[in-house]
Amino acid sequence: MPRLIAPPDDDAVIDLEALIDWCESGAFDPTCEEGLAAAAPTLRALSRNRDFLSDLAVAELKDRCAGQRRVNPYSAQVLLLHPPTDRYVLRAAFWPAERDHVVRMSGASAFLYHVPHDHSFDFLTVGYLGPGYASDYYEYDPDGVAGADGEAVALRFVERSCLSEGKMLLYRANRDVHAQLPAESLSVSLNILASAPDQGWRRQYRFDTARGAIAQCMTVASAQLLLELAVGCGSGNAIDLAQDFAVGHPVDAMRWTAWRAIGLGLADGNARLAHAERGAGSSSALIRHASEAALRSIRNGHEMACF
Repeated sequence: MPRLIAPPDDDAVIDLEALIDWCESGAFDPTCEEGLAAAAPTLRALSRNRDFLSDLAVAELKDRCAGQRRVNPYSAQVLLLHPPTDRYVLRAAFWPAERDHVVRMSGASAFLYHVPHDHSFDFLTVGYLGPGYASDYYEYDPDGVAGADGEAVALRFVERSCLSEGKMLLYRANRDVHAQLPAESLSVSLNILASAPDQGWRRQYRFDTARGAIAQCMTVASAQLLLELAVGCGSGNAIDLAQDFAVGHPVDAMRWTAWRAIGLGLADGNARLAHAERGAGSSSALIRHASEAALRSIRNGHEMACF
């Protein structure tokens, strides 16, 4: 489960600018677990400031949320505390109760409640307000996991607990899994997210905890969508590019996207079979997994579901 960070021994209180100054200093290294954990005392000191978040919310409302509209790529559940940088993101996340109007209107899944998932980045979080969301926590070893839909993963259940006020956790990317449960009443957490140069390519997964498997990849890079669009339009240049990407792109997810796009464009059953057989020998773990699933489907007398 996420790493529990012991609270600091002091009662320091700081403002948001002090946290930003610390994150911008050479003392902060979000590229590793220990470097992110070193931010815990400063984040905890901000969480003791009971006025800064409401002051920020009021200022945004007076400005018709212009600041958030400029820099916030998240849903209305998230209030950015500072424009994102290429190293970190500071944000507050709101966790409504099941009886709250927004949950009844939008559904619990809009807040990822009851959706077991991991994260594609490390992040440090502290409970700021309210009882906090509860989570059923699991963990898994990402080594040797290709990341394909339906792939078996050895999930280990750890515990159920709440992110209560002052509690600090460090979530580890593609290792810690939680199925969140609605907070008993409106709650807020403060987060420092690590942001890597290749963040756009990193993958987040939804899990089927009953089967012990990856249910679905929850993220897709814009380049993957563009390639699928181009190949789907039938462009010869796009198909040539997809063939190059399927063999040599440095990111496994893009190689799989290219391979799948090529397969979708094959109308002849024998050609699709040959494509799957070649894919079963690919150096890409994702392509091998999808190709093997396609071949099993053929042997069972079904269409190749991966295309």
